[in-house]
Amino acid sequence: MSTTLTTLDVTGMTCGHCVSAVTKELETVDGVTRVSVELHNGGTSRVTLLSSEPLPEDALRSAINEAGYDVTGVDVRTPEEEFAQLADAREEVYGTADGGQGPQRVELTTREAVERGEGADGSAV
Repeated sequence: MSTTLTTLDVTGMTCGHCVSAVTKELETVDGVTRVSVELHNGGTSRVTLLSSEPLPEDALRSAINEAGYDVTGVDVRTPEEEFAQLADAREEVYGTADGGQGPQRVELTTREAVERGEGADGSAV
């Protein structure tokens, strides 16, 4: 059994009641095991569904419509695909200081040492 993440872009939601109505309707769709809503008041909210297999898009759209809202986009991924996308985005934003060689060493020091101008090893910074 694999896990599937389905993300719906939903317009028209403005409050907790909207979130509750959408969640309640989606929980009636066969196969939905979890519903998470990221509310963007008056904008496009993101509704993420967890299931053990891909869900029928028509049933999801029908549930959202029944709650009184509109689906403007649907994205279906496995957790591995989602993680890979997040990792790619992180690398794009932050890059890697070592050209992709792996994590760099980080040394911690006390605030007092920093105020004295000393690094973790006691040398001047």
